[in-house]
Amino acid sequence: MDIKNPYESPTTFALHRAEYLVAFAITIVLMIVHFTEINWIAAIGLFLYIDVFGYIPGAIAYRRSKDGRIPKFYYVLYNTMHSFITCGVVVGLWMLIFGPEWALLAVAFHVFGDRGVFGNFLKPFGLPFEPEDSPRYQQLVDMMRRRSQSDRVPAPLEDDIAPLPAQATH
Repeated sequence: MDIKNPYESPTTFALHRAEYLVAFAITIVLMIVHFTEINWIAAIGLFLYIDVFGYIPGAIAYRRSKDGRIPKFYYVLYNTMHSFITCGVVVGLWMLIFGPEWALLAVAFHVFGDRGVFGNFLKPFGLPFEPEDSPRYQQLVDMMRRRSQSDRVPAPLEDDIAPLPAQATH
């Protein structure tokens, strides 16, 4: 998800981001404590590869697109490179080839920062590649606000969210 369309309540989205901010802070502390032990060339490369392969191609395609639509391939690239699974494989391979080192913190620093600081999670196909306000999300937030005024949490009703005109969807 992205900062404009988390599809959570604003409170739970803030809590979700807070968890990543704590992990981000821990990576910062570890990087400060081990500053002189970090191979900074490797750390910079490990930090950058995620966006060089996962974000920049999609961002370029999105900015070049006249209608904001880009192939799903760019979403898959982004999600693959920003996945903890892929990051874990990269870190594991690095440790097998080069051994464990503090530069590997750059991978966690990148992903925790994206999620905690910027609110960028994995990208769903149904939203624009770059964050944009979604009328559907605002409808969802309004519905959740109405429902949260009660002491009981009712079951969701399909009628709570009205359909959007065809031109407003992506």
